[in-house]
Amino acid sequence: MPAEKRSSETIKVTDKRIFTAEGDIREEFKGDIKPADPTAAKPPAPAPPPPESAKPEERRSKDEGAPASGDRRNRTIADRAQNPGTAFTDFVEPLIAQAYMSLGMLRNPYQPKPALDAGAARQMIEIITMLKEKTAGNLTPDEEDFLSTHLGELKLAFVQRTKTI
Repeated sequence: MPAEKRSSETIKVTDKRIFTAEGDIREEFKGDIKPADPTAAKPPAPAPPPPESAKPEERRSKDEGAPASGDRRNRTIADRAQNPGTAFTDFVEPLIAQAYMSLGMLRNPYQPKPALDAGAARQMIEIITMLKEKTAGNLTPDEEDFLSTHLGELKLAFVQRTKTI
């Protein structure tokens, strides 16, 4: 492409992230995000181990019998946050736990006491957000509920934790 054509073209870059580099909510999102009660953002409960006799094929058939979309809306946040035990959610769960550790909401086994690391928390939230965007339309309803619930709770907890410093 000739140099004169390239210089006449303009490229517009729009930042669509919810948080600024300082961790504040952008003005256009302030009406959408409301702080939550700090006691409501609890770390994920460990999923119960599957029965030893159940084969992976049997577990999948149970998961496919997920509630209909009408029943999904009536589920509580605790039910939505429950790990359905799929390979994807088993992959994402440690990332979520790392984000909670970075927010000081879970004890890090390598530190004597919980500490806030806003940069690490923001990075983990962005990684989980990217995974959610890249897997859109390819997740089961239970996986989508699990990911959306934890991501929402992490974002609210991040805002709360960084505003109190």
